[in-house]
Amino acid sequence: MLLLVDLDNTLVDRAAAFNAWARSFIGTLGGSAADAAWLIDADQDGYESRDSLARAIGQRFEAAPDTGEIRRMLLFDHVSLMTLDQSVTSALGNAREAGWKIGIVTNGATKQQTLKIRRLGLEASVDAVIISEAVGVKKPDREIFRIATASLGATGATGATGVAGWMVGDHPTADIAGGRRAGLKTAWVSRGKTWAGDTGSLDLAAPDLVAPTAAEAINAVVGGRQA
Repeated sequence: MLLLVDLDNTLVDRAAAFNAWARSFIGTLGGSAADAAWLIDADQDGYESRDSLARAIGQRFEAAPDTGEIRRMLLFDHVSLMTLDQSVTSALGNAREAGWKIGIVTNGATKQQTLKIRRLGLEASVDAVIISEAVGVKKPDREIFRIATASLGATGATGATGVAGWMVGDHPTADIAGGRRAGLKTAWVSRGKTWAGDTGSLDLAAPDLVAPTAAEAINAVVGGRQA
């Protein structure tokens, strides 16, 4: 039984941490609430290139540090604000007790994502961590899912990954379409949103399961419940 889980805005509330940092950072530059809202929107939930966002900040604010320092801040300064909900730890523990092999599959920079996982103590709750920069391929490419299943020692006879399992995540394209194309069942962490797919080119059929939080999604998968 294989359970792959996204990190940002799935296991941890990356948006809350980044948004809090963004408002504080903009304040140090003398910016307004509207400027903070601009940065939060421009961040695109972390999917905007850190280089391009750093340049945009430098162009918008005369008081901004140099581009390299802004990029460093974008990568790391919100990490200390991240917290791990106990319900997530409990759900992962329940899954492992039930015999599931668990892997975190996340896009992002290796140093940044490793820092998040170690700071929050997530390594103790999972069996493998797969970071896109480290393996040279990112979601939604099915290869990263194949790497994840192989790292967990999973074997089987179904799907493009060669195993039957689940992908749990919040992003319609990276997690849900990517997981589906890799032959996995998918659970979408809705974060209070309504499923509407995405504008990408992949198959955006509805996920097999929908839940508002990662803990609820994991518990539903492990409990064999559809939503």
